[in-house]
Amino acid sequence: MNLEEYFARTGYKGSLEKQDLETLTDIFQHHIRAVPFENLSIHCGEKITLELEHVYNKIVQRKRGGWCMENNQLLGWVLKCLGYDTSFLGAYVFNPHQNAYATIMTHLLVKVVIDGKAYIVDGGFGVSYQMWQPMELVSGKDQPQAPGVFRFTEKNAIWYLEKMRRKQYIPNQNFSNSDLLEKKECRKVYMFSLEPRTVEDFRFQCTYLQTSPDSLFTKKSICTLQTTDGFRALIGWTFTETTYNYKENMDLVEFVTLEDEEVEKTLKEKFNITLERKLVPIHVKGSYTI
Repeated sequence: MNLEEYFARTGYKGSLEKQDLETLTDIFQHHIRAVPFENLSIHCGEKITLELEHVYNKIVQRKRGGWCMENNQLLGWVLKCLGYDTSFLGAYVFNPHQNAYATIMTHLLVKVVIDGKAYIVDGGFGVSYQMWQPMELVSGKDQPQAPGVFRFTEKNAIWYLEKMRRKQYIPNQNFSNSDLLEKKECRKVYMFSLEPRTVEDFRFQCTYLQTSPDSLFTKKSICTLQTTDGFRALIGWTFTETTYNYKENMDLVEFVTLEDEEVEKTLKEKFNITLERKLVPIHVKGSYTI
């Protein structure tokens, strides 16, 4: 495990000496544009483990992606190696289908402190809820980014993340009522406390999320990757490409339904992923929006 190999994977060629916000942002953006948020292991007979060496091997050497416990653990390791003041936090993800936050802490976040200011760095959420810049941990302040306007609010030591999106233009009207489309303009994303966590705190969740029939991740095969102007997503057989601010206050969302034989090719061409085992796509409707 070495940083040079990680940066070759993400294409980052900037400074490794500065521990400032600009450098952090650059490292972070290279990560989210090179490393997909994906759960494909579950749907091709592989087990997801949280050992850092396994995560490194999967993402850096095998050029795969991962979910939050993999992406953010690796990102946290990189930042710590570079001298950043980092710690892990745990979040409860909002389920729009149930209109409630999860009762299990399933989302791992990285907190970074620079010059006394705390920031949340989350490289493991994907789709349109993936932040593109570290977010200052301050309550009630709109933080506009390319994907939309993010905002933290704090109440009784619990922090809430929400995102306001633009209008959506969908050229293929067959998908205008797709269950993948977020209908609300303001969406709750997750809630968390500032209690420091360790990877050990996520062992049970890692097993549960890849085995329980109630888990979103067993119901959908997901692969998403941020681009320079939006993001791509493959959920089941549905490939979408979103372009932010295609027109004033409007995002372009293009949908295509793939045939089985097109899935593997799309993963390679659009996400730079080559699987070692056969993927069995799945998309049970509900509870996941882009």
